[in-house]
Amino acid sequence: MSEANKIFDAPIPGQSLTAEVGARPWQQPAQFPTVEGAFEFYVKKITDPQVNDSLLDALEMGTPVTSVTEILVQSGAMEGIHTIDVSIQLLPVIMELIAYIAEEAGVEYNMGTETKVDQDVISEAKLSAAVQRATAKMSNKDKEEMPMVKPETMPEESPQTSGIMSRRM
Repeated sequence: MSEANKIFDAPIPGQSLTAEVGARPWQQPAQFPTVEGAFEFYVKKITDPQVNDSLLDALEMGTPVTSVTEILVQSGAMEGIHTIDVSIQLLPVIMELIAYIAEEAGVEYNMGTETKVDQDVISEAKLSAAVQRATAKMSNKDKEEMPMVKPETMPEESPQTSGIMSRRM
C-alpha cells in the first residue's frame, strides 16, 4: 500500500514553471562570484570538525575523492553559492585539499582518477561498427572491386547439419 502512495509524491508536470522568476537559489546572483571567494567558503566548510569527520569516514569506506568533490561543488552551484563555471575551476583545487586532509589524518583514500585504459585494445563492436560505416560510404563500384577476405577464425568448410530444423541447400 505504501508503494502506491510513493507514486503520487512526484512533482506535478509543469510545477517548476509555477514559481516566481528569481525565487530559486540558482536564479539569483551567486554568493561568491570568484573562485577565490568560493574556495575560502569550501576551506571553512571542509575543515569544520563535524564535516571533516564525515568526510574522512566516507573516504575510509572507499568513496573516491572525485565523487565527494563533485557532490560538494554541484550542491554549491544548486544552492546559489557560486556559478557552474566557478565550480569547474574549483574541482581540482578542492580535490587536492581533500587529499591533503586525508593524508594529514592518516586515512588511505582513492582519488578516483586511476582508471587504466589500454589504448592498444579495440573492441570487436567498435571494429565492426567502423567497417559497417566504411562500407556504407563506399560506392557500389568500389564494393565490387574490393577483394573478399575470409576471416581467419572461420573454418574452411562448415560441417553438414542434419535434422528436422536444419536448412536444406
